[in-house]
Amino acid sequence: MSEPLILCADDDEDILALVALRLGRAGYGVVTAADGDAALAAIHERHPALAVLDVMMPRKSGLDVVRELKSDTELEDVKVILLSARVQDADIQRGLEAGADAYLIKPFKFDELVELIAGLIGEPS
Repeated sequence: MSEPLILCADDDEDILALVALRLGRAGYGVVTAADGDAALAAIHERHPALAVLDVMMPRKSGLDVVRELKSDTELEDVKVILLSARVQDADIQRGLEAGADAYLIKPFKFDELVELIAGLIGEPS
């Protein structure tokens, strides 16, 4: 069986590269996107098991991407973790109400992200 595919989307190139590298080392397949439109296009094309989305991105926000995913019957099964520096309860609530499966506050520990992913889609085989 091939490794689970994860889409990582963040407009901060350094964060995106680091998250992709760490998830690859953890045994997951990774595809990246630098904005919400690119994230949606990649999700439609590759149908990953999970998407790690920055909330604040150009073109479409992570919240917009989640809403579109959850309203599409072909993609509603894609699990979503939102990443954000927004720490207010209302921000977290908005993310979860949009359909995210988890909300991780930046800065975060990579071990915490990997544990969240494993809990949502399982560990790579």
